[in-house]
Amino acid sequence: MFPEYDVIVVGAGHAGCEAAAAAANLGSKTLLVTMNMQTIAQMSCNPAMGGIAKGQIVREIDAMGGYSGIVSDQSTIQFRMLNRSKGPAMWSPRTQNDRMLFHLKWREMLENTPNLDFYQDMVKGMLIKDGKCTGVITGLGHEIKGKSVVLTNGTFLNGIVHIGEKNFGGGRMAEKAATGITEQLVSLGFESDRLKTGTPPRIDGRSLDYSKMEEQPGDDEVVGFSFLDIEKPKTQRSCWITYTNQAVHDVLKTGFDRSPMFAGRIDGVGPRYCPSIEDKINRFAERDRHQLFVEPEGWNTVEIYVNGFSTSLPEETQYEALRNIVGFENVKMFRPGYAIEYDFFPPTQLKYTLETNLIQNLFFAGQINGTTGYEEAACQGLMAGINAHQKAKALEPIILKRSDAYIGVLIDDLVGKGTKEPYRMFTSRAEFRTLLRQDNADLRLTELSYRLGLASQERMDKVINKRNSVEEIKTILKDFAVEPEEINSYFATINSAAITEKQKAQKILLRPDVELDELANSIPKLKDALSRFTTDSLEQASIQIKYDTYIEKEKELVKRMSQLEELEIPETFDYKKIASLGNEAREKLAKIKPRTLGQASRISGINPSDVQILMVFMGR
Repeated sequence: MFPEYDVIVVGAGHAGCEAAAAAANLGSKTLLVTMNMQTIAQMSCNPAMGGIAKGQIVREIDAMGGYSGIVSDQSTIQFRMLNRSKGPAMWSPRTQNDRMLFHLKWREMLENTPNLDFYQDMVKGMLIKDGKCTGVITGLGHEIKGKSVVLTNGTFLNGIVHIGEKNFGGGRMAEKAATGITEQLVSLGFESDRLKTGTPPRIDGRSLDYSKMEEQPGDDEVVGFSFLDIEKPKTQRSCWITYTNQAVHDVLKTGFDRSPMFAGRIDGVGPRYCPSIEDKINRFAERDRHQLFVEPEGWNTVEIYVNGFSTSLPEETQYEALRNIVGFENVKMFRPGYAIEYDFFPPTQLKYTLETNLIQNLFFAGQINGTTGYEEAACQGLMAGINAHQKAKALEPIILKRSDAYIGVLIDDLVGKGTKEPYRMFTSRAEFRTLLRQDNADLRLTELSYRLGLASQERMDKVINKRNSVEEIKTILKDFAVEPEEINSYFATINSAAITEKQKAQKILLRPDVELDELANSIPKLKDALSRFTTDSLEQASIQIKYDTYIEKEKELVKRMSQLEELEIPETFDYKKIASLGNEAREKLAKIKPRTLGQASRISGINPSDVQILMVFMGR
């Protein structure tokens, strides 16, 4: 019934979809196995993509030839570029999405991907022979052979849903949990643990009074995620802001005695940076209100997502608390919020390719590795799909460094440091964030992906054109002389000092309060000289000129640090033989098996003297 596949992907969430698309587009005969074909790429929690640091990840996925950016742009109902008031290293794109359209566009793209088959069934275990994964076993008893297997089980591994004192098995509301995989992996020597996440109630938007809330419209310019030319929405839907209050907090506290979190019925650790509303009012008792974002679920639905009100309290407590929020006095609830507890496998058990250390040809991606968020899952799926293909075809692995991408930072953090709580990406986690901006993801990653065979010729042509255009713009600005009478009136409008002799446009652009578009609009000749370039190229040239000093400093730091990154440690290196290493260092190095001295230096508990000892024993 089934042929032998190059790559089998288990689970069709954000990680699974990207893994399947990457492997298939690279030429692997790929099978995507999911328990429900109707929930492919389901937005299980908030109907949004991107945000702080997460937006950079989506841009990187797109630059590599993944699908998340395209699908997000095709289903956008609102776009915002966050942190515009800060430097470009902090700019982060975010979309509000149509939940149903997002799923439909993803499925459509996958169904139009060559080399990709689908099968609806639960995977209950893997076929293992001589320390290698050779396929999967399904709930219906099928043994499907595959050269590489990628597990992207999300929150489904022995998932338990909690609402107040009620709990029942499930990977999401109204969807059954996946069983068998954890038990098999533990029997093979894997370490597993439990995590918890949650989601807020969904409510009827017709029952809200928006006149009492603060409107939050989208940006005038919809930039989007994809570097391809995706049609942008002509109109956008607003979100709304309201707040909890003391009355809301008092009602919520009445349910604390029946809270699965406070009663100890949940063993898993929840996300630190997206806590439940009961956790917030308990931990931050001094605050008399918390911000809530009232987010529409799509173009043609009245369903509303209450961002900031994640909860697992009893349904009646949730309802009474909601009614005390300003604008929610007559609220109707579609479904209550809930918590979900699930198995994950500490990611220190992985190689930097996301292949497991214990079993060859078996890869993990997404929440099974302890992460939270669609974007974090999707980028792991992309890299696991690429490396599952590479392994199936006996090709070299692809590993992004911390200086290459936020994706590289995320995987390096997971494998090198592990996580005891759901891992979320932040700009502060990246030491080279001036280099890893959202605007230059294509310049950083597309050429690599193109050589690999994933990014298309169209993408590569766009990168070449952009690179050439940026250099042309920089040359124009370097050579263009500006007379005082051409510019001083503009300087007066922005309270910037006038000039008394002509200056080059490039030097003027270095003033922190001068923007390139405003500068060009003030000087007709300059505007004409730049008129043939795209907004994207103009912005890129402006950023490179304004932040040149900072960019060069980071490049120099990368260069210095790369000396350690280039010193590879043989996979067979025996750390136990090095008596001068401490017990903790030997244990962690043997378990994590870092590829390079740079990666070894970032493992928690490894100190500089340990690295120096390794260098000596490696003959360096």
